[in-house]
Order: sequence, then structure tokens, then C-alpha cells
Amino acid sequence: MAAGAVPRHVVIVMDGNGRWAQRRGLPRTAGHQAGVAPVRATVQHCAQRGVEVLTLFAFSSENFRRPPQEVGLLMKLFLDALGREVAELGEQGVRLRFIGDRSALAPEVIAAMKKAEKRTVNNTRLQLVIAVAYGGQWDIAAATRRLAAGAVAGTLVPADIGPEALARELELGRLGLPDVDLFIRTGGERRISNFLLWNLAYAELFFTDVAWPDFNEQALDLALADFAGRQRRHGRTGDQVETESC
Repeated sequence: MAAGAVPRHVVIVMDGNGRWAQRRGLPRTAGHQAGVAPVRATVQHCAQRGVEVLTLFAFSSENFRRPPQEVGLLMKLFLDALGREVAELGEQGVRLRFIGDRSALAPEVIAAMKKAEKRTVNNTRLQLVIAVAYGGQWDIAAATRRLAAGAVAGTLVPADIGPEALARELELGRLGLPDVDLFIRTGGERRISNFLLWNLAYAELFFTDVAWPDFNEQALDLALADFAGRQRRHGRTGDQVETESC
């Protein structure tokens, strides 16, 4: 991989847990449990490769439509992982942050999130962002409501509302984090599923048939190598990009 070709911000839709389990004659919940270990390995490998921000889509706003038993297990796995992994993340220099609609979550989940954020606030090696109860359309709508409230209160002139103003009010913008460079989805589906719609505008998309429980360092390296081989033009011509990089 060429020097400087590592993406600053990688996001992953960790898909395929349920199908992975079903292919093995196991309940879907077994797939979710098997998906915990790849999270740890991916965080460690991203930190080693120089990625600055890793965002994982843990639980979407639409996932609340799943059977209550599965939703309950996912929330329990999330709480257990927070309690178990935060200390190790802190030792690795990882800062833990969260995006999503916290009003949709149980008080004990919110409390665990706040505790994890506080415990890792001074870490700088890698920022790990967990999307919980998150949806891209919700994110844009919530940002728009905040801008509208500012206009009504007279603290914001409507004519000044542009892409930059909206971006600052989105979940990633409110955390001071950059837009996405590389989007990875495991499990074989070829869609973004309402994830970070605004922030994916110029992201490179990488889809793999590997189910999340089987995702490992080698699978991540394939995605990073694919990213390194792409020319990111952002509306410019290829010749312009090559000239600027000389």
C-alpha cells in the first residue's frame, strides 16, 4: 500500500451474523455472539494500520423492528461488551464515542455509554465510534430541526444555512469527526442501509461476501488495499488529481 493511502475514517456495516448462524443450523443469536470477537480484532488492526477513526454500525433505528428477543440480546451483548472491553480499549489508546438517538435507549445503556466515553476521553491513538439506534435520515432530520430552531430564535440567518452548516449539526460533525473515506459492508448485501447518508457522499464503497463473524485482518487488508488503488477525484478529472499529487 502506498504511503499516505490509508483512509482516515473507515466505517463498517457489520452484516451477516444471522445468516452465518443459520447456515450452521444455529439460532440467529449465535451469530451475534460470534460477531463480538471480530470487533476486537478490527479495532486493533485499524489502530496498527494508522486509521484515525473507525465507525461501526452496531444497531440501526430500523433494527428495533426485529423480534423483541433478538433486540434484547443485542442490547445485552452491547452492555456486556462495554463493561468488558472499555478497560482494554483504554490501554490501547482508543477513545470510545457514540452516535445515534439516545432517547430510544434504556437508561442503563445510556449510563454505560457515558461512562465509557468519560473513561476514554483522553485517548488519541484511534477514535472508535459506535452507531447505536442510528439512522441516516434521522440524523439529517435532527440536524435540520436544530438549524430551524436557531433560525426561529434569531441566532441563525436562513440565508447562511448551507452544506457546511448542516454538516456541523450532523452526528459526526458535532463530534468534530471527518467524513467517511472507506465504507465496508460485510455479509454480501450491496446497499448502505440508511447509514451516514450525508457523510458517505465521497466515500469509497467496498462490499464483501464474508459474513461479519468470519471477518478478520486479512479481509480488512483486502478492503484497505482496494482503497489504496482507487483515485479519489471529488469532482475533478483524473489528470487534475495526478498533477496535484506530483
